[in-house]
Amino acid sequence: MFGMGFTEILMIAIVAILFLGPDKLPGAMIEVAKFIKSAKKAIMDAKGALDEEVHFADLKAEALSYKAKLEEATKELKGFRNIDGNPMKELTDGVNSVKENFASLTQTPPTSYATATTQIEAKQETITFKKKTLSQEEINTKISERE
Repeated sequence: MFGMGFTEILMIAIVAILFLGPDKLPGAMIEVAKFIKSAKKAIMDAKGALDEEVHFADLKAEALSYKAKLEEATKELKGFRNIDGNPMKELTDGVNSVKENFASLTQTPPTSYATATTQIEAKQETITFKKKTLSQEEINTKISERE
């Protein structure tokens, strides 16, 4: 008990008998027992309070981590809502980049056909249509088909 051996406890008991005497020794032993009991109770209460406090500290840390995640999600949602003041800007930028890519692809010949040469006709500025002329026989057959 308290890191003391049997001989040390025996020496304390002998000194207590000599100083207190046989008539006051039982009352002193009761007082010492009450003191030890109250000290044990105080230690247990302190331990319980400390465990409870540590538990509260864990809960507080967990709550703060949830709060940080919530603030991060809120910030991300605000970013989605306010995309540079114009939500269509990213879409139009994407369409413009697709147009530019398409234009660059159509202006340069494909690398796989680099050895093949093709003749491309020049673009005609005016378009002309030829009239189909029907013979008298074809006109008569079409008229007879309608009747």
